[in-house]
Amino acid sequence: MTPDISIIARSEAILKNWQTLDWASVFSAIVYPALGVLALLAAILTGLVFEGVTLHWWYAPLAIATIALAVFVCNMGIGPLHRVMQHRAGQLAVPAQIMVVINCVIAMQGRFKDWVNYHTQHHHWSDQAGDPHNPHEGKLWAWVGWLLWRDEADLERPMARWLERYKVVVFHDKHFLWLYFVAHLLVPLAIYATVFFLGGPLVLVAILHACLVIGRGIQFHATTLGVNVFGHLQTPKWFDYVLAFLTGGEALHAHHHDFPRSALHLPKRGLWNRIVDYNGTALLIMNKLNLAKDLKIAPQFLPAPVPATNGDR
Repeated sequence: MTPDISIIARSEAILKNWQTLDWASVFSAIVYPALGVLALLAAILTGLVFEGVTLHWWYAPLAIATIALAVFVCNMGIGPLHRVMQHRAGQLAVPAQIMVVINCVIAMQGRFKDWVNYHTQHHHWSDQAGDPHNPHEGKLWAWVGWLLWRDEADLERPMARWLERYKVVVFHDKHFLWLYFVAHLLVPLAIYATVFFLGGPLVLVAILHACLVIGRGIQFHATTLGVNVFGHLQTPKWFDYVLAFLTGGEALHAHHHDFPRSALHLPKRGLWNRIVDYNGTALLIMNKLNLAKDLKIAPQFLPAPVPATNGDR
């Protein structure tokens, strides 16, 4: 596609100052992950300083597993949102839709309406001036700048018509701030209160809570970096696979603009492919469980046809 020189680069057209910051995005992308790190350090320091608080060795592997779980859960929201709800690579049953919405609430992805509208623009103007997060306008811009400074016209765009058929998505977008409030504040407070009244180790709860927040932050930034920045640049293969592990395969971006409606980002066969592209593997499993159907897969990712023998001719 020939660049349209009449379109002003998004990074230049959008006014950027303290007054125009999108503070919800500032909190989601920067403040909340930082609070997770500070909470983890505070919990560890509490255990080291106060004699009445004990830190057990098995807290460490449990904390690492919690971070990994948070990354996985967030990807189980963003993967189906991107591949099915955005690119219509299939259909999801209502229970699967609810799972996607819950996981995207945990991942703090904002309104699905805005998510889909931004990504639609990205595919239409990929690596050109109209691309909301064009890495050639600056890697920092493509990473978080486009989130921190928004164009009001983008946020005023209506929900894509095909997205309206997901009633659970419509409900989410209408009440997403309350859903975030419940998921990220009320539920943790209820867990803290329950453990406190049962006499359980609050320091462990604090460590695991902090690790959930950190894991969500890792996945968040791995996605914006892996897809928006490095997915459009030449990078070493090992680096692509590191980002793929952190994004469920979303960062495997080389083929995506050629066949965006594929439910898989790596070939269907091969254990390694299914481990790395675990967002796609989850869709295949959901298809087996009748939670997804009509999955579309890029031809190059399907098993090679078996050559005909003389007896078959």
